[in-house]
Amino acid sequence: MKGALLVAGTTSDAGKSVVTAGICRWLARQGVDVAPYKAQNMSLNSFVTPQGAEIGRAQAVQAAACGLEPHADMNPILLKPGSDRRSQVVVLGSPLTDVDAMEYGALKDRLRQVALESLDRLRAAHDVVICEGAGSPAEINLRRGDIANMGLARAAGLPVVVVGDIDRGGVFAALYGTVALLEPADQEMIAGFVVNKFRGAPELLAPGLDTLRELTGRPVYGVLPWLDGLWLDVEDSLALESRDRAAAGGPPYGRQSLRVAVVRLPRISNFTDLDALACEPGVVVRFVTGPGEIADADLVVIPGSRATVPDLRWMRERGIDRAIAETAAAGGPVLGVCGGYQMLARTITDLVESGEGTVPGLGLLPATVEFAAAKTLGTPVGEAYGHRVAAYEIHHGTVTPDDGAEPFLDGCRAGGVFGTTWHGALENDDFRRAFLTEAASLAGRDFTPAPGVSFAALRERRLDALGDLVEHHLDTAALTRLLECGPPSGLPMLPPGGTMGP
Repeated sequence: MKGALLVAGTTSDAGKSVVTAGICRWLARQGVDVAPYKAQNMSLNSFVTPQGAEIGRAQAVQAAACGLEPHADMNPILLKPGSDRRSQVVVLGSPLTDVDAMEYGALKDRLRQVALESLDRLRAAHDVVICEGAGSPAEINLRRGDIANMGLARAAGLPVVVVGDIDRGGVFAALYGTVALLEPADQEMIAGFVVNKFRGAPELLAPGLDTLRELTGRPVYGVLPWLDGLWLDVEDSLALESRDRAAAGGPPYGRQSLRVAVVRLPRISNFTDLDALACEPGVVVRFVTGPGEIADADLVVIPGSRATVPDLRWMRERGIDRAIAETAAAGGPVLGVCGGYQMLARTITDLVESGEGTVPGLGLLPATVEFAAAKTLGTPVGEAYGHRVAAYEIHHGTVTPDDGAEPFLDGCRAGGVFGTTWHGALENDDFRRAFLTEAASLAGRDFTPAPGVSFAALRERRLDALGDLVEHHLDTAALTRLLECGPPSGLPMLPPGGTMGP
């Protein structure tokens, strides 16, 4: 089998990443040499490859679904928003510049060539490449110069499967409208649809699926059922909305549970660091936005941020800083990761991200922070609690602990307040259990982590579950034909169709 296809979506968080990972795992289990690819990713959840390149976290997990090490070509362009108007542009794993939307437009021709060359290299090295789109192909305001959706599909001759999220409602209008808004040359690339996150009896969908095919001339390749807790390493903070709703509707904290409050910063990054905590039996993780939600927590976590100084100001405006200080004064525990670690220091000097100069930190750790123009990217290995810890780091802010400060991984601690720049440390099972044991003790909780929980094994089981969804609920024979033959010919065009150009 040789070929490639593009998984697009009607919206962000429609399930493109999940479906892409599922197809990758299904193909890999058939013995196919398959690789993932996303030309342009806008996400604050990123990962550092073994070669020291920064890519989207979702593509790293899709690589795991393929049985591959992640590589910069799998996500050649990564946009990391630092505000509502500006983003850092990471190209082939290294930061290039910070731009606004208009400035980014001037880079499009150069970046399109980079993206296509990465795809060419992947297709030369692997038999099949499963590409993931970005946002929606029907964002017609962004169509001219597009390098992630239909512009990519046309340039590389990729058949496109559009995923719609039925849990949001309006899935038939979204699928039909996505095709109808495209110009004819783009419509020719749309091969069919997948309905995602369905709860209920599939037969209830049959009339709608039949009508959608009559109206568009394109099949629905399958309906994927809703499965709770299926996905790890989500791409953006939209997915936190469903986590928040689930937590709000879930059971109250149990007496034997360890209650973890994670501050949901406006520019939260790498919140997937907390996935490993949430997978521990008896640990309840909630993302919070107010001081009252911290009061009954046993462990407070300040996660990473793409805007450390503005997010620190946001915490102060809401009184979250005082709630954290009260937790620390009572003995903790408080954990800061990367940007969260920087916030815990005495002072932060930032002429790079915010340009605000020197501002006071929370003052809960004996350390100072200075932002450097060069980004630190790495895959460090260390030791804590007598256990090996492998992690990765991505930051501009450099934290310098005072002489004599008690070390903690690469960072420091003061009593029950811990800080580290290392992402992914909690995925190390022995370290995670040791840290939670101390955190519970500091909080005065009767909690002992369950032995034998393997985060890596859990991720593998979930990737297998995604592969099972594809195998059992999608028309895999039709997907194979798309990979081998490309976009179907003779597809009908829907009115009105635009003329936005290649």
